[in-house]
Amino acid sequence: MSSRRPDSFDGLGYRGREELSYGGGYGGRSFNNSSSADLQHWVTTPPDIPGSRNLHYGERTPQFEAAYIISGTLLPSLFTENVLAHPCIVFRRQCQVNYHAKNFHLSPFTAISIMYNITKTQGPKALWKGMGSTFVVQGVTLGAEGIISECTPLPRELSHKWNPKQVLGHLVLKGLTYVVAMPFYSASLIETVQSEIIRDNPGILDCVKEGVGRVVGLGVPHSKRLLPLWSLAFPTVLHGVLHYVISSTIQKLVMLLLRRRSGSGQPCHDGSETAQNMLDAYFPELMASFAGSLCADIALFPLETVLHRLHIQGTRTIIDNTDLGFEVLPINTQYEGMRDCIGAIQREEGALGFYKGFGSVVVQYSLHAAVLQITKMIYSALLQTA
Repeated sequence: MSSRRPDSFDGLGYRGREELSYGGGYGGRSFNNSSSADLQHWVTTPPDIPGSRNLHYGERTPQFEAAYIISGTLLPSLFTENVLAHPCIVFRRQCQVNYHAKNFHLSPFTAISIMYNITKTQGPKALWKGMGSTFVVQGVTLGAEGIISECTPLPRELSHKWNPKQVLGHLVLKGLTYVVAMPFYSASLIETVQSEIIRDNPGILDCVKEGVGRVVGLGVPHSKRLLPLWSLAFPTVLHGVLHYVISSTIQKLVMLLLRRRSGSGQPCHDGSETAQNMLDAYFPELMASFAGSLCADIALFPLETVLHRLHIQGTRTIIDNTDLGFEVLPINTQYEGMRDCIGAIQREEGALGFYKGFGSVVVQYSLHAAVLQITKMIYSALLQTA
């Protein structure tokens, strides 16, 4: 069978069969006796792929630079939100459940002062307690959401062409997720507000054990004032769903305003985008997420105060004295439900009683905003000098 390749075929330096012999003299020349000059047409460089470029040592692809910029800006934000801000969350929760407190700590300055006193008296671990249990709650929430979405037709995410039925199903999925995570959230709340003076050193899985014990009625004995989980389901789901709706809505609005202000549309994450453009395109997403969480926390702070008091009632929890930072106080509330708790706070502590510990929210988000701005300044300076 004759070859289908033409004699002039030039693939990989091919010049025709008559020019080469594998040691037998075919075509008048031997492979073993061929000089390097004769073999140059056999040594070729791979052709450039359209849309790509050959890299040399030390060079990085635009995709690598994009991933570097995204991870470099996202990690400090996540670290601040989940680690650096934890002392503010601990103190905020202690203020919210402390119905004895005369100082409401609406200002960040008084909050910082008492936080310093607590740390000075009990050590640096006093405001970092329960951090592991918060990660457990986040893991349970994500896992429950994934399992429920796989076993049911409820959508986990909404497409751009959403309809009211999809939105309702998505919110139902969120509500069911909060119900599943509710006992573990209650156990995590106890760990974060319990005073370090009388608190043992719990393990990370103690939150799981206490949550399961709360469901089956076993574990640490509680008082008769402990509210059943079914009575906590409505305020827990209400707070979780509203927080998700408000934060998502604000995030979308802020992103829309930032894109209109910058005059750009949907950011594209392709290889043609420079690192600086990637930073300018991705950083507004972090700012939008920051704004959404801030607005949701401020709007739902009164509801969160009620929710935490209901969860902590009857658990025999002893918290730090948020007026002084040197003593401990027991929690002995007797609320019959959400409505009774709202009326009791309004009657005994006034409208500002719903905002106890609000100064710690100011500290928390001020710290978060500072980290975001410093991170952007550092990366902008590095990219300019690169």
